[in-house]
Amino acid sequence: MEFFCYHRDRAGSGVLRGALVEEHWSYMDRYDDGLIARGPTFGADGETVSGSVHIVELPDPADARAFAFDEPNYQAGVYRDVLLRRWRNLLGRTMWEFPGGRTGGRRYLVVGLGPVQDGEGGGGGEGGLPGGGGRDELIAFGPLLSDDGRVWVGTAALVRAEGPEEARAVLAPVRYADVEVQEWEFGGRR
Repeated sequence: MEFFCYHRDRAGSGVLRGALVEEHWSYMDRYDDGLIARGPTFGADGETVSGSVHIVELPDPADARAFAFDEPNYQAGVYRDVLLRRWRNLLGRTMWEFPGGRTGGRRYLVVGLGPVQDGEGGGGGEGGLPGGGGRDELIAFGPLLSDDGRVWVGTAALVRAEGPEEARAVLAPVRYADVEVQEWEFGGRR
């Protein structure tokens, strides 16, 4: 099973995060074979780390919860919250297999939560792969799902784009209740 895990940093936790870098990486080394993507997100200034994304294959939801909540930064109080959801790898590859490589261009995390429920046919569905040229810029893409994998609750993507609006466009045409776009970069030791 694949899982999307997004730890969002608590304000003012940068020094603590910095002190735990090696512990965090050593912890993630234990999951190296199952990692599909990983890396930090950044705040509005483009330099301050605002969170960590990990997309990982694990045996079941209990193992995913252990992965998310036993993580050293979480245990030490670096994070303010965690978004943990089943995920489906629609691209069938890891970020290290992204044809665009690790460098060049701006990278973003895009998370769309839940379709608009306004009675106007707000899109719904499972937020499948976008068509056109934007697809070539996808690093990772897939639906966020309930623990049993039956209910679609949103979509998560890592994408190379000119800017945040272009990154957000990978979620069209579904109208989401909430969309978050953060700068992101490849992480880890690889």
